[in-house]
Amino acid sequence: MKNKAKPSITRRDFLNGVALGVAAGSSLSPVELFAQAGKQAVASGFYPPAMQGLRGSHAGSFEIGHAIRDGKSWKSSDAGDGQYDLVVVGGGISGLAAAYFYRKQNGPQSRILILDNHDDFGGHAKRNEFRHGDRMFLVNGGTLNIEAPSQYSTVAAGLLWELGIDRTRYFEKNSDMFSFYRDLGLRGSRFFDRESFGQDKLVVGYDDLPIAEAIDQSPLSEEAKRDVVRLYESTENYFPGLTAEQTREKLTGMSHEQYLLDVVKVHPDVVKLFQSSFHGSLVVGPDAIPAIYFRDTGFPGFAGLKIDDLPPELLINEPGGAHGRENRIRANSGDPSIYFPDGNATITRLLIRALVPGAIGGKDMEDIVTESADYSRLDLPENNVRVRLKSMVVNVQHQSDDKVLTQYVSDGRAYSVKSDSVIMACWHTVIPHICPELPARQKQALSYGSKSPLVYGGALLRNWRPFVEAGISSLTAPTSYYSRIGLQASVSMGAYQASRDPDEPIVLRFSAYFDAPGRGLNRREQHLAGRREMLATSFATFEDKLRDQLVRALGSAGFDDERDIMGLTVNRWPHGYSYSYNPLDEPAEWAYTSTDERPCIAASRPAGRITIANSDAAASPHTDAAINEAYRAVKELLDT
Repeated sequence: MKNKAKPSITRRDFLNGVALGVAAGSSLSPVELFAQAGKQAVASGFYPPAMQGLRGSHAGSFEIGHAIRDGKSWKSSDAGDGQYDLVVVGGGISGLAAAYFYRKQNGPQSRILILDNHDDFGGHAKRNEFRHGDRMFLVNGGTLNIEAPSQYSTVAAGLLWELGIDRTRYFEKNSDMFSFYRDLGLRGSRFFDRESFGQDKLVVGYDDLPIAEAIDQSPLSEEAKRDVVRLYESTENYFPGLTAEQTREKLTGMSHEQYLLDVVKVHPDVVKLFQSSFHGSLVVGPDAIPAIYFRDTGFPGFAGLKIDDLPPELLINEPGGAHGRENRIRANSGDPSIYFPDGNATITRLLIRALVPGAIGGKDMEDIVTESADYSRLDLPENNVRVRLKSMVVNVQHQSDDKVLTQYVSDGRAYSVKSDSVIMACWHTVIPHICPELPARQKQALSYGSKSPLVYGGALLRNWRPFVEAGISSLTAPTSYYSRIGLQASVSMGAYQASRDPDEPIVLRFSAYFDAPGRGLNRREQHLAGRREMLATSFATFEDKLRDQLVRALGSAGFDDERDIMGLTVNRWPHGYSYSYNPLDEPAEWAYTSTDERPCIAASRPAGRITIANSDAAASPHTDAAINEAYRAVKELLDT
């Protein structure tokens, strides 16, 4: 931990001469030195992926947005760019895809300006880089993967193909991606923390063991252990008088917590085991998720119920994995998910390569991984497509000359540009504050969803020998600060090689999901409470929580946080995953159909020469949703 005596370190240990001004034996920690080295490395050229510390929605990216929310306005001067064919508000996957589709359909001569409030392009699809010696280590700073690519629409799958993402070639090169750690004898694990369970305990291979054997190693009470085994092994029908349809309706209208406590009648500690089960998709626990979602995704406790599976065709045209709301067999059919070393930042970088000449070199999905972006080329006057970062849009309005005026703030000054059209590819909740012309009903619909607060982080470790000693590659900690921690996926692309030697450095991925259990809050209310907590959390707290958790779980296997953590990046996303509908809080047809009654449909209707993209428009937090909505927004413009 940080308060113990720090080991002496030398530059050669991890800097390879980058921070030559730092004396050997410095009292700075490896993380502090590494961050200092990163700053020196990018000092001569702006390069956000290498920046460490608190990233994601970083300082400087949200203050103007909060000022707009609070009623501030700006007087702008002309940016001097001349007129554009299209302005895109938001440089994430949806915004970049919108620019790509518009240019493809309107011609390469199209003048397009993409404005984004962050210091990097990609939106949530951020890239984090670490360097050790002459070697680069990558991790996703946000959007993780191309989930269920076989189920992508022809539009989304077609874009990936045009960008050079070849699924067959990918899986040929990474055939052992999912088995590498297991072939080394490493397993997943479950970490029980003393705050929730009375004792710290790491159970290796928890999900591979018979439940009685696995739970017997936990610190749960004997009563709770018996209830866990009963939950997993029971074939009792808890609703004996109900039909299959009535049983489904019953489970749809109660939370999983209610089902466990009031129907199955388990010990309260059993509920804690499922707190993080849907963190990676819904970012709340069983008190805010319907029991039917747990049943339909294969969780225990439902084997004796009279109930039918969801039909395979349900939501078949909806994007992404409709977690808990789709037929499991169909959801798992086709190619497995695709993981690039930097997550779906590979997609945004391929889009930048296609849109901005000379910004990123190379020719295919292999070399994009190791190519550096030249940020100085993103906003050159000679570019037909320009990407302007650190530029927060504050107002979008039609003008009397049939043009659209877009005002934005950059470096404290307000500027304006004119264009034939504008695509809003930013968060839905921002749009009512910057598009005053929209009707009240549409503004209300745009404000409905609450994006979920979460953290994706990466830590560069000196080696991963303690994980081998412990026999694990990952740990799930259902009630801990970071509910998911694991070694970076063993993915190699082109010249980029994953760490395959336990004595080599590796990136550790970790995630925190800011829910608010035990307060009687629904999902939207929990997101609001979690967002407030996240925004009040310092980088030092994020760091201390990680160090504490790793030492408690792996200290006995030789992990020393001061020695082993060499770099740290925390991507804070207070407005993370797009909101998807939940039958506990909304009409069931919003969750289970594509009805036009959903708020996302009313929210994304075009308004004159302004159309709306972004995954919020699909009420889905997935990459294909962002792409599909970009295509629709462009089509609405060009078809009028």
